[in-house]
Amino acid sequence: MSTVEAICLVGWGAIGQRVAALLKARGANARIVGIAVRDPTEIEGTMPDGAVHVAGPEALAATGARLVVEAASRESVLPFARAALTAGMDFAVSSTSALVDPAVLGELVETARRNGTKLIVPPGALGGIDALSAAARLGLDRVEHVIIKPAKAWLGTPAEQRCRLADLQQAEIVFEGSAAEAATAFPQNANVAATTSLAGLGMQDTRVRLVADPAATENTHHIHAAGAFGTLEIRLQNRPLATNPKSSEMTALNLVRMIENRTSPLVL
Repeated sequence: MSTVEAICLVGWGAIGQRVAALLKARGANARIVGIAVRDPTEIEGTMPDGAVHVAGPEALAATGARLVVEAASRESVLPFARAALTAGMDFAVSSTSALVDPAVLGELVETARRNGTKLIVPPGALGGIDALSAAARLGLDRVEHVIIKPAKAWLGTPAEQRCRLADLQQAEIVFEGSAAEAATAFPQNANVAATTSLAGLGMQDTRVRLVADPAATENTHHIHAAGAFGTLEIRLQNRPLATNPKSSEMTALNLVRMIENRTSPLVL
């Protein structure tokens, strides 16, 4: 009999609810035992059967979860990851922009090492991260990541200071710089830049370009890498989540894949 994975979700927004729905629809060997949100009224009537409200990081241990999946915000990563990893739980990070701070990343890796747990960085909206990470083991010369999203996906971000998003007639570059700068300034839109960096050349040496395109209907990621292994070109066109255009369906799907792999006899 397959082991049932007990999971606590941090956040109950578009990604968390999508993950829960997909796990249920697929009959996965996973059970959501807790959901961490500040206000319990946010989850009234929508919580999976058997799940409890987790009031804060200190309440994680009582849930009995083996895996904590963050799908909330970069601010939630450090306190919840610290508590989970210390309590013997693995911790999966969606808001990877939190790991831009080397002190945060260093502390969490050391906490995981000390407690025999794992800090997991799923691919998020990306694919091919396994190949990029493998290539990095032989050395990389450059990694570039271009993110193109519909103009409305950049509302509420510093892109509004660069151009009038509602009036765009053609694609406009709203940012160019390092992955560290991109993930810090655009934490919801450019979390994946941090993921690319962790797999490849690091936060400062990974170059990122962010583009608002009024004609785009999907979120596009184009990654180019070159090194001793050869060259790598990845292009993904992801459908945005219907309930949050800043995020992609692929983000939720990669979390589901990661969860299912923990109990499956075949891991892909």
